[in-house]
Amino acid sequence: MSSPPAPSPDRHPRTVLDHRIETAAGCSIETLWRHREAGLLDAPHSALADAHRDLVRAERDVTFHRARLARLVSGEFPVDQALLARIERTVDQLAHTIDERDTEQARAAAALEPIEAAAPLQAPQQVPTKDFAALLAIAQGAKLHKNLLTHRLAVATPPAPASPTPSCSACRRAASWTATPPTQCTPASPSPSPTPAGPSLPPRAPQARPAPRRRPGQRHHALPHTRVAEQLNTPSPRRPWRRRTESTDAHPRTGFPPRRI
Repeated sequence: MSSPPAPSPDRHPRTVLDHRIETAAGCSIETLWRHREAGLLDAPHSALADAHRDLVRAERDVTFHRARLARLVSGEFPVDQALLARIERTVDQLAHTIDERDTEQARAAAALEPIEAAAPLQAPQQVPTKDFAALLAIAQGAKLHKNLLTHRLAVATPPAPASPTPSCSACRRAASWTATPPTQCTPASPSPSPTPAGPSLPPRAPQARPAPRRRPGQRHHALPHTRVAEQLNTPSPRRPWRRRTESTDAHPRTGFPPRRI
């Protein structure tokens, strides 16, 4: 049986310890391997890099035998005794590679423990306020929309359910009861004694305001608007009518009698 290909530092299967190793080492797995090849690591990190490389190789062997077993049972080959023998042989090899993978994983975890103990504690990453609000809205039933052109995200919140009228009235009464402070009881002031009833006086008639008199030479537009309105609304007094008498005397200049009006 052919052995699986050699592991490549750029392309390797992920293991259960990758996240812990990257957190403790402060760099990616590929960077850790490159530093190991360049001799830039100390003893603990070099041992961790070697243990992780062996773990990746064992994980690749498990993946190889699992894919081969899936191909044998897929129905591509005719079912006969030779196929059953190949399936049994592949299952045994898969079990063997799983045991090796577990051993390499325990060795890598043992090499990782001192590095994790010496690594400084990192503060947990804080979620921004707007992201936290968006997560809360999504948890309550909102929908997340993404613009295909700008790649901007928008959260569409569902409309709030309207509360019934009795509930609103009860909330308003409770709010007014809690918001209004209790008032102290004060003694009532004595009511004034009723005045004796006397003869009722007739109502006074409204008096008209006299119109202001204009000065000689003062124009009409110089008055304020209110006074102009009062003058327009107040009737002007009419002069008494006097009957003119006809005179037969001649004019001293013309000598003719005055014209009759």
